[in-house]
Amino acid sequence: MTQTVELRCRCGEVEGRLEHAAPDTVNRVVCYCDDCQAYLHHLGRAELLDSNGGSDIVQVAPGDLAYTRGAERIAGVRLKPKGLYRWYSTCCKTPVGNTVGPAIPFVGILAQAFRAPDDAFGPPAGRIFGKYAVGAAPAGSTGPNLRLIGRAVRKIVGWKIRGQAWPHPFFDRATRAPTHPVAVLSPDEREALRPRCGPKPT
Repeated sequence: MTQTVELRCRCGEVEGRLEHAAPDTVNRVVCYCDDCQAYLHHLGRAELLDSNGGSDIVQVAPGDLAYTRGAERIAGVRLKPKGLYRWYSTCCKTPVGNTVGPAIPFVGILAQAFRAPDDAFGPPAGRIFGKYAVGAAPAGSTGPNLRLIGRAVRKIVGWKIRGQAWPHPFFDRATRAPTHPVAVLSPDEREALRPRCGPKPT
């Protein structure tokens, strides 16, 4: 059985809702990659990382997600020119979505944005990119996880076939252009974040 769940930024200026929420309609993973860590350090929100530097991410269909309040406060950043679009609230620097682009229909949202993520989505299905984890890599987080990759691909293909790619909370359907301002970090800005991430942050 699916439900509608609410999400919001830390200060409450940005609010949204996700339709058709259930453990089998989303993909929930914990990612320890260097980019996810760097992003939260860039925003000044490193407290959202777990003790090993992981980001608990719920991947959802774009068409099921809508921001109902404060959408004008959403902006994006890319850690490099062709990197993920990483969306956040400008009011309190809360991450509100990660996307590859409009051609690949998924939005990754930090689980902390939801009021009761475990109730809505169940526990994470797996962990990835553990080689970048702070300290010892969590069990099952290193090496290719074919089950998790297959699950993610099935979700994305299914969302596209069922027409859940649109409307998109971050891109215009006609032009495929972002609907919010996007900045790109300079190479120096990106490199400055690296010492704060990875197995032995300084």
